[in-house]
Amino acid sequence: MISRLAGKANQRLEAFRLQRELRRRQPPALHTAPESRTPTVYYLGPDLDLPIGGIRVIYRHVDALRRMGVEATVLHGTDGFRSTWFENQTRIEYTSQTRIGPEDLLVVPEWYGPTLDRIPRDIRVVIFNQRAYDTWDYVPYGETGPGAPYAGHDNIRAILTVSRDNADLLEYAFPQLPVHLTRNAIDPALFHPGEGPPGRRISFTTTRRARERAQLLHILRSRDALRGWEVVPIENRTERETAEIMRGSAIHLSFSDREGFGLPPAEAMASGAYVVGYHGLAGREFFDPDYSTAVDDGDLVGFARATTEACASYDADPEGFSKLGRTASERVLARYSAEGLAEDLRAFYTAMGFSPR
Repeated sequence: MISRLAGKANQRLEAFRLQRELRRRQPPALHTAPESRTPTVYYLGPDLDLPIGGIRVIYRHVDALRRMGVEATVLHGTDGFRSTWFENQTRIEYTSQTRIGPEDLLVVPEWYGPTLDRIPRDIRVVIFNQRAYDTWDYVPYGETGPGAPYAGHDNIRAILTVSRDNADLLEYAFPQLPVHLTRNAIDPALFHPGEGPPGRRISFTTTRRARERAQLLHILRSRDALRGWEVVPIENRTERETAEIMRGSAIHLSFSDREGFGLPPAEAMASGAYVVGYHGLAGREFFDPDYSTAVDDGDLVGFARATTEACASYDADPEGFSKLGRTASERVLARYSAEGLAEDLRAFYTAMGFSPR
């Protein structure tokens, strides 16, 4: 009796949570025009001024497109809104003043996937899916049919994504839609090694796996493995502050979890830190045993051992240890460059009918 009542209460709580989250994911009201003045790429950006890497990527796409001569802008629903946690001068327009024509293209983040029916059907849409494992969030299992949640939206032209892992998943799930990969770009002016070996600092971001993170730190403290080490969580920091913390860290812990890409560990590598932890599947493309240690997902003991071994390696030879971080930086910055992103965007938007330089 009690268990049945508890089960019904949990169902009601889950239904309430679902409705509340769906309200948060409503796109702003969009307006159309019978013709396009100048064919434009509009990236719909959530009005969230929080350190969310996917929003920064949206801004970077617009900046890159404009540099190659494509008319592009970030589109926000709240007049006057702009993300401020990273430095930018990106072109912004607002839905209250914008009319989208038939030759324009609206790039919609997967955040709005459950509420795509709110977007007018005469707008050409590209889904920018930066976290493929979240695609079916808030889609009840019983309502999933062929192509869900993108089925029935004939105005969707393609899917953009940011890692080979996510591209594989999306290509398998949606064989009827073309999937294109655009690599992320890491800014070398911000994320780069310091002049000398970093200090005895361990850093990590706090957006994933809070319980496992707490357990790991308890294990390490129980073994007295953190004696003399500064442990720095990166939370509510600007992009520049994050880069400074990573640059001063000998070790960065990765708590990636089924990622779209996994920018924090990649940026930590670019900053010269030795990264230990979970690759989050997508990070397999840049976690290299030559300069990082990947841990099997959920293996807390393995994570603790790898962290302890990294601390010992640093103490035995700080200069040699920092060389591993510099190797990581060289490899990651070479692979995830602004030039590489521009190459990927140029190929995609040429196929979409635009004319990048």
